[in-house]
Amino acid sequence: MAQIAAVVSGARAAYNQGKTRSVEFRIQQLKALERMITEKKEEFVLALKKDLHKNPFAVEIYEMSGILSEISLAINKLPVWAAPEHVPKSMMTLMDTVYIHREPLGVVLIIGAWNYPLATVVQPLVGAIAAGNAAILKPSEVSVNTAQLLGEILPQYLDKDLYPIINGGPTVATEVLKNPFDHILYTGGTNVGRIVMEAAAKNLTPVTLELGGKSPCYVDKDCDLDVACRRIAWGRYTNSGQTCIAPDYILCDKSVQDELVKKISTTIVEFYGADPQKSPDYGRIVNQRHFKRLMSLLEGAKVAYGGQNNEEDLYIAPTIVTDVDPNSKIMQEEIFGPLLPIVTVASADEAIGFINKRDKPLALYIFSRDKKLIKRMIAETSSGGVTANDCMIHYSVDTLPFGGVGKSGIGAYHGKFSFETFSHRRACVLKSLGFEKLNSVRYAPATDSKQKWTLWLLKKRRGGGKMRLIALALLGALFAVMMKFYFFK
Repeated sequence: MAQIAAVVSGARAAYNQGKTRSVEFRIQQLKALERMITEKKEEFVLALKKDLHKNPFAVEIYEMSGILSEISLAINKLPVWAAPEHVPKSMMTLMDTVYIHREPLGVVLIIGAWNYPLATVVQPLVGAIAAGNAAILKPSEVSVNTAQLLGEILPQYLDKDLYPIINGGPTVATEVLKNPFDHILYTGGTNVGRIVMEAAAKNLTPVTLELGGKSPCYVDKDCDLDVACRRIAWGRYTNSGQTCIAPDYILCDKSVQDELVKKISTTIVEFYGADPQKSPDYGRIVNQRHFKRLMSLLEGAKVAYGGQNNEEDLYIAPTIVTDVDPNSKIMQEEIFGPLLPIVTVASADEAIGFINKRDKPLALYIFSRDKKLIKRMIAETSSGGVTANDCMIHYSVDTLPFGGVGKSGIGAYHGKFSFETFSHRRACVLKSLGFEKLNSVRYAPATDSKQKWTLWLLKKRRGGGKMRLIALALLGALFAVMMKFYFFK
């Protein structure tokens, strides 16, 4: 598709003009993006209602608030983030300027997901703009209304050449990936993640993959089950369970399984009423393909609560499944829907072993009053992130990196981590043309004395502080005298 190649080459040509290198230009674009989110709020609410049955509360809290927070942070901190970062010197570079210069990577590709179709495109875009890149945006075609709306209104606010949107299905995405980029950030499933990484490898393009997996939720029998069940229900059933960091399954002692079912089902009624299908706060499955996939996961399962469904309305009730066999179908893939399996274990040791036998998840949740147990589970397992005694909250903290590990993802973003993801950290040493006699210690012909002095210089490292700098200056002067005495008599 020549048109796609033209869009990408156009973005590179615009980038090569150097407009994005100015911090002032980046801030201007970020402010324009902020205006788009606030001024077009009602249009986004309508599009997300059509795509996923999200109400205005869900759109503002789960889609827009994170974007606006990231923009505000980037605008306020960008001059500091983009400034040279001076670092400690070695004795060899004592008289030099040594620093890290952050430069944009170039033209990046951002591929969004359908479950949060606004946030997964625009939130990483904030980091790409802040770091000074051009960015090609590919929203998910599954949430078609939001994708189309972004395609219509983003060019009204941002530079059309630097930040174009390409809409379309898998064929279009495949063509986009054939083009060379300087970085790709993809949010979605593991299978497509492999395709993205394979395509990127052909051009040696680095990737950030925000994937998913089965995020476990361990419930200790000594915790406050009322609080735990409310927070688990919120994490599992928000957006009808279509959240990559939702608790995917519960691990608990068999003695509390029935109580968990009772308390979670009571919470469901509190949140969504006796008939969640009528609740304005309860979402829908994104399409028929995913509806059928989710219903197939329930085949042969013991449904302890819920299970009602309506394919025409793409509705599946909040559902709890008990006495789950670890080898059953529902435990073989990320659920990504309103189904909550409960797997019983005899101890925390067994829970840790269960988690470690499976792929590393995007998130781990632990509910317990025992702080030592919480720290032990963190120390003895691996996951992209951890939240204890709540669900998904770590995502909202912009001073924490958000990302996976192993099959749940590569790399991270949010806050300054987004800026770093889309920046190259360039090592810079600025030397004077003077002091050549001092530098001669490393030149041929080699001598034992030169070797000893060079090794000593390379090993010594000093930090900042006024007294330390004075000491370094004196040491440097002494070194100059010694060098003159030994080598230049």
